[in-house]
Amino acid sequence: MRITSYSDYALRVLMYLGINPERLCTIAEIAERYDISKPHVMKIVHELGRSGLIETVRGRSGGIRLGRPAEAIVIGEVLRETEPDFAIVPCFESAKSCQITPHCELKRAMSEAVRAFLSVLDRYTLSDLIAKPEGLLADLSLDAS
Repeated sequence: MRITSYSDYALRVLMYLGINPERLCTIAEIAERYDISKPHVMKIVHELGRSGLIETVRGRSGGIRLGRPAEAIVIGEVLRETEPDFAIVPCFESAKSCQITPHCELKRAMSEAVRAFLSVLDRYTLSDLIAKPEGLLADLSLDAS
C-alpha cells in the first residue's frame, strides 16, 4: 500500500502546524522548509481548510493554524480526506477489468487489507506524530520558542 505524495504533504503540513501551535504559519514558509512547490502547498491548504482540519486567517498578518486540537485529528481520517481512492487492484474500479472476478477472492482480501491499514491509522492522531516536537523543530531548522 502506498499513499500519494499529496497525502504525505498534507500530513507534513499538519505536523508543521502542530509543532507551531502558538503562531500563524504561512504557506511560503511551509513550502520552503519542506522544499515543496508553493502552488502545491496552496492546493493542500485549501483542501485541509475546506475539511476543517486547518483554519485560514486572511489579511496582511494572516496565516494558517490547526482547525482543531492535534489530539482530535485522526490520521486515518486525514488519509480518507486526501487520498483519491483506495483501489489497490483494478477490480475495485470495475468488475469488467478481469475475467476471473466472479470467482476470485483477491478483491475481498485486498478490501480487508485496506480496512486493516486504515484501522491502524485510525489509532493515531496528529499529537502522536508530533510527540517529540523539539526534534522536529530542529530538523526543520526552527527555534523551539
